[in-house]
Amino acid sequence: MSEADDIVLAASGVTRTFAQGGSRLEVINDASFVIRRGEMVALVGPSGSGKSTLLHIVGLLERPSAGSIELTGRPVAGLADAARTALRRSALGFVYQYHHLLPEFSALENVAMPLSIRRMPETQAHERARAMLAEVGLSHRVEHRPGELSGGERQRCAFARAMVTAPACVLADEPTGNLDAQTADEVFEAMVRLSDSHGTAFVLVTHDAGLAARMGRVLELAEGKLRPR
Repeated sequence: MSEADDIVLAASGVTRTFAQGGSRLEVINDASFVIRRGEMVALVGPSGSGKSTLLHIVGLLERPSAGSIELTGRPVAGLADAARTALRRSALGFVYQYHHLLPEFSALENVAMPLSIRRMPETQAHERARAMLAEVGLSHRVEHRPGELSGGERQRCAFARAMVTAPACVLADEPTGNLDAQTADEVFEAMVRLSDSHGTAFVLVTHDAGLAARMGRVLELAEGKLRPR
């Protein structure tokens, strides 16, 4: 694999401005970075600095005011909405501070859902979901609904769901923000195992300095500028 082939996500000159009254507020100014296969990168910065906005842009959930994104080597600019959605679904996984698991479905059904949406046969989807739940230490909880899981178990289930489609990169926005230190550590260790075993890159927005320090690389967004730290 060449060095270029190793890049799963690239941002170049990304800028995002918003109208505020009669003026323009520049939240992100000329941000550029690359994420390589298997990397674990923390995105840190003060509250309101635009971290989630940047995550939404590279996750193809929002368009930049200027700049370009490439995902698994494919330029995003000019793609129609349907093509953007297809690329996002094939290359990215998402985890948020709140797990967003559907309460009426079991852990197994929640994790299998992205595969079911793609019309994978139920037996195959459940087999893959069961294997992914095992990887995050939830083999004994596959039939439990989210309300029967602890906070850490729900987040590990959310990571399993993000990983079940074999994405090149998972974008995680404060996934341990609602957890105590010990539970957050368990979730982090599950993320490390997934990255190691699948070669998946993880970009993690966090306010937890200790957690950020355990990632392979830290990027800081402050006053619109993105810099390595």
